[in-house]
Amino acid sequence: MPAPRVPLPPGSVLPPWLAHALRTQRGPVPWSAVVRGALAAGPLLLAAVLAGRESLGVVAALGAMLAGINDRPGSRRAAVHRVGVPALAGAAGLAVGTYAGASAGAVVLTLVLTALGLVAGAVSAAGPVASGAATQLLVAAAVGAGMPLPEPGWERALFFLAGAGWLIVLRLALPTPGAMADDFRFDGERAAVAGVYDAVAGLLAATGGPHAGTRRAALTAALDQAQDALAGPRLRRRATSSAERRLRAQYAAALPLAEAATALAWSGEPLPARTAEGPRRLAAAVRTGGACGALPAPARSVPGLRALDDALLHAADAFDRGGRRTPVPADAGEPDGHRALGHAARRTQQKGLHARGTGARDLLRAVTGAGGREYGFRVGLCFGTGAAVAQALHHAHWYWLPATAVFLVKPDLGPLVSRVLCRAAGTVLGALAFVVLAAVLPRPGGLVAVVALCGALVPVATRHFAAQTAVVTVLVLALVMVGGEPEASWSRIGETLTACAIVLVVGHLPVPGQRGGNVGARLASASDAAHAYLVHVLNADDRAARWALRREAYRTLAEARAAIERAGAELPTLARQAEGADEVAATLERLVDTTTACAVHLDDTGRLTPRHTERLAVLLDTLVEQREASGPAASRAGLVTT
Repeated sequence: MPAPRVPLPPGSVLPPWLAHALRTQRGPVPWSAVVRGALAAGPLLLAAVLAGRESLGVVAALGAMLAGINDRPGSRRAAVHRVGVPALAGAAGLAVGTYAGASAGAVVLTLVLTALGLVAGAVSAAGPVASGAATQLLVAAAVGAGMPLPEPGWERALFFLAGAGWLIVLRLALPTPGAMADDFRFDGERAAVAGVYDAVAGLLAATGGPHAGTRRAALTAALDQAQDALAGPRLRRRATSSAERRLRAQYAAALPLAEAATALAWSGEPLPARTAEGPRRLAAAVRTGGACGALPAPARSVPGLRALDDALLHAADAFDRGGRRTPVPADAGEPDGHRALGHAARRTQQKGLHARGTGARDLLRAVTGAGGREYGFRVGLCFGTGAAVAQALHHAHWYWLPATAVFLVKPDLGPLVSRVLCRAAGTVLGALAFVVLAAVLPRPGGLVAVVALCGALVPVATRHFAAQTAVVTVLVLALVMVGGEPEASWSRIGETLTACAIVLVVGHLPVPGQRGGNVGARLASASDAAHAYLVHVLNADDRAARWALRREAYRTLAEARAAIERAGAELPTLARQAEGADEVAATLERLVDTTTACAVHLDDTGRLTPRHTERLAVLLDTLVEQREASGPAASRAGLVTT
């Protein structure tokens, strides 16, 4: 889950595209990632220098640096996927770029890189990991084609992969300070699941107040993070550790709590302070690995509170049983709601609700859809143009220009102008800092120390794109010099500014038939998910399937919201393409909230009240009106009907 952004001072009148560039993120220093960064690229480069293979050390350190950029908070197993898949793509790109650069002329090489950019750009629309893989593929392809190294392509790819693999080993092996409850290997999962219970408590405490909407969004983000943390690759189908089984049971037990809390927030009635105490105790029990103890029971006066009470009873039972495989004892003495929750939660664990269940057809639809086509066009054109211009200039480090263009043009990395401004400022700052360092530090020992220091700073610098750019610029310039090339700070600035100009032009070119394609595609997915969730609630009685559909509805809505926020911070030329999208997303969120309230009420009484049916009808009519009156992105969001 991204760290919260530091808001601008009240009364700020800056335009959105400039205000976004000045925002930064806040949060505690990720000391574990800092340690991993210090132990990754620097030691690898030092070992290569001592062995007399500086060029291979540069490649391995480059792989470790790019892996460090993807080394975000979360579970260890999820990090294998989040870091490993882009690393594999980067190794493949390095090999392809090396062989293409050695055998093809400038024109053919430009065409090859452009085609690679078109495909990688389209693949970026499939999700964050796919986007990271596409970025590393293109950056490594440019480096392979342009960096003069003596090793063949397969050897470069192998050592690039070894550098990324070393960071993955560190991620798996090093314990997190202060997170030693139970098995330290699952500290990321433990923190994510505890965050869900904290978010449930926060929503219950905010119910009936002005911050209920923000707390509901925070609950969605916490559930997304926990879902990702538990969804990493595994060697066996079922959990084999009692600690892992316990965490999965605790996550499954949080789903009905989240559902009940959302229904109570929808009702808008303030709740007693003690209502949030139970989830808070459950969160503490997850973190410590201990028992949750007695939980305060809410008054069972309305369907939402009865659902919350049943969910707390089930959660307490799941916590007490821990990771044991034995089923819940006989249901005869349990309330009906508790018995149903137990059955549904067990089916949830069997179906693996921690996994999102995206199939090949869904991925293909994302890649070939409007968002994928727009991604592919802009990334391919920028990457190819950058490669052509750089080769025409006959610069020794021509690969910097297309590689920089990739980081700038990717539409999912932030608003375009904000990225360009931050990249330019960060490059200038980093290049000037390296000029000073190169003048006073011994070689190569001082440069190796700079690489290690920058590796440690990368996890902190990711809070702002300009800071990350400055740190990475110093690191890359140090690698280039260790590899035997002369100091290149000034050329780095020139290449970056040229790439910024290319991306600004290409990023604002109209794409026929694709106006607002990314936002429209995200809204369409959210609309489809909301429709599937509503239809299931009104026509079926499978709680495990309902919780999966609810998760998908809220998750796609969060992704749509993120895309809309990025689009709103663009220059007016691009921002107006997403006009009306924010209103459609808000209506879809209210529809999903209402559907959740309907589900809880149907569980309790078997029928809906006039308030529920009228609210559904109003929201569906509002969606129709908004679709007809909105801009191009929102108009393609689809129509939810029943």
